[in-house]
Amino acid sequence: MLKVLFFARVREQLGCASLDYDWPEGGLDLDALQARLCAERGDSWCEVLGQDNIIRAVNQVVAMDNRVLCDGDEVAFFPPVTGG
Repeated sequence: MLKVLFFARVREQLGCASLDYDWPEGGLDLDALQARLCAERGDSWCEVLGQDNIIRAVNQVVAMDNRVLCDGDEVAFFPPVTGG
């Protein structure tokens, strides 16, 4: 099982703070998880998760590219962070 977290504006737009995602037979990578969430949850999720500047993290480390996930990983999606 994966723990999937959504933060800040992403959480507000999706109306969801977190979900548990069943580990699929055959494994999963970060891009595939994102695609599955879009396919399973609909167009509004695709719009939010498909934004070019969305930040993804695996086990609290920002993922700069795709990576293979492991059962039990924590995946987070959040908007770009701005300073000020």
